Amino acid sequence: MKNIISKLMVVMAMSFVVSNPSAIAKDASEIVKEATKAVTASQREIHKHGIGIGLGQTFLLGNFEKKGDDKIGADFLYTYTASYSFDLMLNAHYSKHEYRGKAVWLRGYTMSIKARSYEYDAFSPFLLGGLGFYMPQIKDSDGKTSEGKYTFGFNIGGGVDLRLNKKIVTGVIAQYHQPFEVKQDETENIRGSYFKLLLTVMYLF
Repeated sequence: MKNIISKLMVVMAMSFVVSNPSAIAKDASEIVKEATKAVTASQREIHKHGIGIGLGQTFLLGNFEKKGDDKIGADFLYTYTASYSFDLMLNAHYSKHEYRGKAVWLRGYTMSIKARSYEYDAFSPFLLGGLGFYMPQIKDSDGKTSEGKYTFGFNIGGGVDLRLNKKIVTGVIAQYHQPFEVKQDETENIRGSYFKLLLTVMYLF
């Protein structure tokens, strides 16, 4: 009896396959399409522009630490995906830090290269480094403010990106900025550095 039932089930299954080949082919096609979408969403595309913002903390270091307090702020970001391994990143930021009558102003316009060694699905760690123009200023406790002068400097850091879809990428950046010394006539020469820890959101187009 069991053998008869098993044979009947096999015959019914075969008849369904024979009578509905288009339905099975359609289901297989849909599965392939969904898998392709998932893979494409996680892959990086080259020659893409991106604009976004980084929100986080600026930590003052060196001589700056004595004249201002750490502060939360925003950086404006632009990226260009030049290849599967390297991105160009431009950063513009401004912040004012005050502490007991003293103050530090930080202005920076930097260019960095993001280098990626590997990607795991939509998760992509990177290292970055570059150069830029900075205009740090300080105010002493006696009220004297240094002269605003641009200087050169460098930045290094790293982070991770998480690609949510083809248009939106979020991530974390840790970046160290070192402006070169700025000589002053009326106040002390400006020396110092700072570190930024940012949460980023980018829109790609």
